[in-house]
Amino acid sequence: MDLMAPDRTQGVAVLGSTGSVGVSTLDVLRRNPESYRVAALAANRRVDLLEAQCVEFEPDFAAMSDPEAASELACRLDRRQLRTELVSGPDSLDKIAAHRDIPVVMASIVGFAGLNSTIAAARHGKRILLANKESMVVAGNLLANAVRDGGATIVPVDSEHNAIFQCLPGANQRGVPVCEDNQIISLILTASGGPFRLHSSDEMGAVTVAQAVNHPNWDMGPKISVDSATMMNKGLEIIEACFLFGIDESRIEVVVHPQSVIHSMVRFKDGSILAQMGEPDMRTPIANALAWPARIDAGVSQLDFCSMSALEFTAPDEDRFPCLALARQAIRLGGGANVVLNAANEVAVSMFLNKEIRFVDIASVNAHVLRHCLSESPDSVSELRSIDGMARRFAEDYIANGLNSVGLV
Repeated sequence: MDLMAPDRTQGVAVLGSTGSVGVSTLDVLRRNPESYRVAALAANRRVDLLEAQCVEFEPDFAAMSDPEAASELACRLDRRQLRTELVSGPDSLDKIAAHRDIPVVMASIVGFAGLNSTIAAARHGKRILLANKESMVVAGNLLANAVRDGGATIVPVDSEHNAIFQCLPGANQRGVPVCEDNQIISLILTASGGPFRLHSSDEMGAVTVAQAVNHPNWDMGPKISVDSATMMNKGLEIIEACFLFGIDESRIEVVVHPQSVIHSMVRFKDGSILAQMGEPDMRTPIANALAWPARIDAGVSQLDFCSMSALEFTAPDEDRFPCLALARQAIRLGGGANVVLNAANEVAVSMFLNKEIRFVDIASVNAHVLRHCLSESPDSVSELRSIDGMARRFAEDYIANGLNSVGLV
């Protein structure tokens, strides 16, 4: 694997380039050709879109996780006589993330599948634009060790964590844990509340897949949209914030802010609260993560305060959105609980998207698996995968033999 183009600008690998974050990343890169070039693209199975991206950006490398899709892409690239090299095999993403001539890696592959390549990037000292929150949720300590040993840098891309990153004092942005800074009282994560913020518990029972993936503010993929609708997304963000900023779960607040104008805040002991504001557009945190500490054009409209409606803030209702409390429970339990909860949730969301369980069953599956499938803290990626596999099997068995047998599906 050798780069075929001169390295005039910073090479960026976009892992998950056909997803919503990946597409937004490419738009930011498109606007800043003098500073960045697309060195590699990777996706799962959306051949048409990845082919179009290869035609436009002419990356040095491309990869597809699905073998049939990879074979089809190889034929198309050959027919077009593009110089892009198709990297194949189970470790293709790791090879791209670790390549010596690719200094920046956008880690936006959804779910547990994005873990290996994120750790590979960390071990090789990359600047990691972290949009794959599950990597930090399931492997926070392992990833932190890889970042330290490899001399890598992580800049969060989730709008909430990026907002906190922007509001922190400079020392904390260089990696000093927040918990060691006695100026800071707490971090405040804002949540839109999703599409069912005002739904009753009875109405939740009749939620359809189409309703759950239709987020009122953000354009996201189906899995993340469902997580937002159950507020598991916010729960995972609590866990991620604990590892990213070195702060205890008890010092992380959540407030529902349906307008999604304030993306998160930091509370200081002198009574000050610093907030990061902007239009609800993922290109802002992507551009910030790419250029930090500088600023670049993201193509995002400026916030117009005079035309803005009132900003609302309410406490989250954990009775209607129990996944939020489950995430706090998991991080307090420690061990492999974060891995277990994430695995159960990925299985449950997939089953819901396939219309095999109800929307409200997602939280039931997560709670059951977390209660009955605990483990020791993983000391390696192989141990982590073992816990993940065990929890997935437990969730699948529970759905097949538990939920079905009591007539919930």
